[in-house]
Amino acid sequence: MRDPSPTPEETTEPYRWRWLILAVMIVAEIMDLLDASIVNVAGPDLEKSLGAGSVGLQWVIGGYALTLGAGLVLGGRLGDRYGRRRMFLIGLAAFTTASLLCAIAPNIESLIAFRLLQGTAGAMLLPQGLGLLRENFSGPELTKVFAIFGPVLGLGGIIGPVLGGFLIEGDFFGLGWRSVFLINLPIGIAALIVAAKFVPKKAGDHTVRVDMTGAALVVASCALLVLPLNQGQESGWPLWTWLSMAASVIGFALFALQQRRTAAAGREPLVTPGLLRKPAFTVGLGGIALFFGGLIGTQLVLTLFLQIGQHFTAGDAGLGNLPLAVGTAIGGAISGAFLADRIGRKVLQIGPLVQLAGAAVLWFELDGLDSASFSIWDIVPGTTVAGIGAGMVIAALFSFILAAVDDDEIGSASGVLTAVQAVGGSIGVAVFGSVFFAQAKTGDFTGGFHRALIVQACLLVVFFAITFLLPKKGRPEDEQHGITPETTADDSGTKQHLAI
Repeated sequence: MRDPSPTPEETTEPYRWRWLILAVMIVAEIMDLLDASIVNVAGPDLEKSLGAGSVGLQWVIGGYALTLGAGLVLGGRLGDRYGRRRMFLIGLAAFTTASLLCAIAPNIESLIAFRLLQGTAGAMLLPQGLGLLRENFSGPELTKVFAIFGPVLGLGGIIGPVLGGFLIEGDFFGLGWRSVFLINLPIGIAALIVAAKFVPKKAGDHTVRVDMTGAALVVASCALLVLPLNQGQESGWPLWTWLSMAASVIGFALFALQQRRTAAAGREPLVTPGLLRKPAFTVGLGGIALFFGGLIGTQLVLTLFLQIGQHFTAGDAGLGNLPLAVGTAIGGAISGAFLADRIGRKVLQIGPLVQLAGAAVLWFELDGLDSASFSIWDIVPGTTVAGIGAGMVIAALFSFILAAVDDDEIGSASGVLTAVQAVGGSIGVAVFGSVFFAQAKTGDFTGGFHRALIVQACLLVVFFAITFLLPKKGRPEDEQHGITPETTADDSGTKQHLAI
């Protein structure tokens, strides 16, 4: 077979292998997104195998999201400078290698370290997908691509716990929890071979400067925030935990100042400084963190409650997440097809109210719980209603926040929003995990779930208040997906918000 890369004479014609590129992008990036939630059901197995306690489990789950979020914007800039194909291949190879290291980890400390590495590799991989598709599709075909790409990627977050539960309970070849990482090897290697062969080469722009100082400030600030949240409950909240969180706030403030100075000096910052001067956008960042922190944290608590409190197997606990996932899909369909265009911003206010109603139903379902006869059907109404509310918000949230930014800022803005989403999820794992385990240690698993619902309700009330500061109308669909001509190559975020 000849070299599939197009010659100069062919550049006016659509690239022959472009649909294969779409398939590779979907497969590789679903693999990446799956790993954010696939280990949720691995808690008891990790405890038996590696002696992982509650803090270790929170780091295994939340550490991945932490390094993923902290590195997303940097990953987009590296793609700008060195070429998207090159960074995609490097990120995919590193992610596959990190998955193997996770699978053979001899202890919980090494597993946490490899998960942090895996998230870093994911941050290099994920931002390249949309850019590569835009380089190889155009016109009506590009619209079709995004119609396929977004919803399919959204399945990653939905099927993660279900697939993880199936693999762990199946205990194939006696691998147990290690199979949730080993499954990435054949997929990653196959995607790497196909991508290396069929994704055409395109040079990066070496005039783009990568702001490593800004990237270091983001990573340090995120670590200073998540570290005490994960360790505080276990350590009794000593002074250093509060000092660390205070230092994190200072670090983020320094990052904002450094970005403005970088731009004023004529250099390229990681984040377009104009974004940080838009109140609706900065408020929206807080809304993203609150919403996804509460959503992902509650999902984790649901899984822990089923496995640890009700002694569900990993497979049953994975299936126990289906009502929430189905509800989210229903809510997303209602919001996207009927409500967002008709009632505008109000859909973001109805969604959290529906979630609060679902949390209230779930509270009373738990109150009347008989552990001896408990089944997942006892909490299906509450989790489904909560999922419908979450889906209504997920389907519309990014477009309303992006409505506050200018066209030439969409690329940078979407990358920042998705980074905040990932870090917010990591914080949610730490906070909700700590709240649940504080009660679970006394054997009061229902009380732990109740407390988590209280925390979620508080976050939803604040999020509801924030929505009044967002634009009344979202961006048109094409701009929401970041495909305007002015969009920069910072494509790290316009798709992940579809995943729960």
